[in-house]
Amino acid sequence: MEFSKYQGLGNDFILLDNRHQSDPLLTPEQAMQWCDRHFGIGADGVIFALPGQEGTDYTMRIYNSDGSEPEMCGNGIRCLAKFLATLETADGQPPQVPQTYRIHTPAGLIAPTLQPDGQVTVDMGPPYLLAPEIPTTLATQTEKVVDRSLTVADTTWQVTCVSMGNPHCVTFVEDVAAIALETLGPQFEHHEVFPQRINTEFIQVVRPDYLKMRVWERGAGITLACGTGACAALVAGVLNELCDRAATIELPGGPLHIKWAAANNRVYMTGPAELVFSGNAA
Repeated sequence: MEFSKYQGLGNDFILLDNRHQSDPLLTPEQAMQWCDRHFGIGADGVIFALPGQEGTDYTMRIYNSDGSEPEMCGNGIRCLAKFLATLETADGQPPQVPQTYRIHTPAGLIAPTLQPDGQVTVDMGPPYLLAPEIPTTLATQTEKVVDRSLTVADTTWQVTCVSMGNPHCVTFVEDVAAIALETLGPQFEHHEVFPQRINTEFIQVVRPDYLKMRVWERGAGITLACGTGACAALVAGVLNELCDRAATIELPGGPLHIKWAAANNRVYMTGPAELVFSGNAA
């Protein structure tokens, strides 16, 4: 089976051309084997490019390295856009640049645009802020979860929760480098107040237009970057009056530019996606 491996700021994925059928070519168990970094190809997840539905160009589905299926992935959809451009070129349909794809995901319609400089800008849609939209039991059905107290590992953290189609818990710290992510991440992810588990972002505000971030991803653990997490971090920063509505988010794998537009309430993410290699797997 042919595959391509892409990475967006070190968040790496195996991409499969799945356009000929609506079901993923791999089972979750097979995806786990492919993602294994010692006995497989190695990746944070497998992304399937499926036929479009409900008027979209394509459908995106992902299996994480633990076999779970997230609703969306910001770095992953940038990689998918680059992969689709390669597939269309191979089919004799070289894309125009800028080129926008309408992608159906479990989180709704997402529209990545290939830019002339090689970057990909993604219209991530509006953030969801009410407690049941996360979901979390940290607040009532009609309340937002902004600067709420949460006890994890015998420490009280002030957290803000945002859904970008998938759930995020954001907390602001003095020094992200000092966070014991491998210990705290699983405890946040599986905390009882998050019935569908949670992605957790630890954010250091350097300037209102520049934030540093480390992330523990639900189903993948420590990763070098998380696109939806960077979007959630900016939204949380604005809600807590800690940052501007447009800022650079510095992740271990590199920077993303995030903007939460006041005019239409939509979040835009711009960053790279690059082919690592292609091959064949049994």
